[in-house]
Amino acid sequence: MKSFIFAIIVFFGLSFQTAFTQDLQSVNTPNSSKASLKRKVAIARFSNETQSGTSFLVDDSGDRLGKQASDILSSKLSATGKFMMFERTDKDNIDSEKIISGLKEDGVGVDYLIIGSVSEFGRSVGSESKVFSRSKTQTAYAKVNVRLVDVSTGRIIFSEEGAGESVNTTESKILTKTNAGFDQSLTDKAISAAIASLVSSLVENMTNKPWKSYLLSKEDDSYIIAGGERQGIASGTILNVYKNGKTITNPQTGAKLELPGKRVGSIRVDYSFGEDAFSEISFVSLIDGVISDDLENYYISDT
Repeated sequence: MKSFIFAIIVFFGLSFQTAFTQDLQSVNTPNSSKASLKRKVAIARFSNETQSGTSFLVDDSGDRLGKQASDILSSKLSATGKFMMFERTDKDNIDSEKIISGLKEDGVGVDYLIIGSVSEFGRSVGSESKVFSRSKTQTAYAKVNVRLVDVSTGRIIFSEEGAGESVNTTESKILTKTNAGFDQSLTDKAISAAIASLVSSLVENMTNKPWKSYLLSKEDDSYIIAGGERQGIASGTILNVYKNGKTITNPQTGAKLELPGKRVGSIRVDYSFGEDAFSEISFVSLIDGVISDDLENYYISDT
């Protein structure tokens, strides 16, 4: 009798564990129809606004600090997995309208443009002597400024300053005659710390706005949209089709405003094609709704 009761307990225990595991897996498994779509971001070369002209701040192009800041920011944003990064070579151009114009001429359709500058940088060295030892402290500090531009409107939607520093302390014995050399890595670390202080706010501002794509063409029974697997658009993904809202002028500011679009249908991604993330396209099928021949009147969104 006891063996029978024990067998029942084990059976129901295993059944409960299996059901719990299946429920947990269903919670943790992402919905294949809900894409994690990447925004396209272009980083204009950071300008070096510091007053120092020492050799470690410049390279052959005259802007080593600016390139370091640009590379570090690009790396940190790429690490989030939320963006496709495109670096511009407009190192001498910080005018957002001209850079956006250049992007459009090159056929690069990005969502955001980041323009930055290293506004402050410095190093200091301190030392302290003790009875049998001597310590040397090297400190580097930096400030960076970034502006986030919405390419579709050309307006600055976010601006912030970040600051950071890096410190290295070495100790040597009085009788050894060893001296700590110049630590170049402190420059990178100080700029990295400054950029890290504003990255989360930058990411939040770039992901607040719904992801968008556009209808490019119609081929037989399929439509072609911009973007593909490298942007997170997997086969089977369901996306919504919207008709552009009316554009009006705000008489108070003179700014042109686009009213929210109207949902007119949905599409399913069939497959993607393209050499890289910026040239990739996807073939899709209209699964409900109606799309007219004027494809420029529509856009695609994941919301």
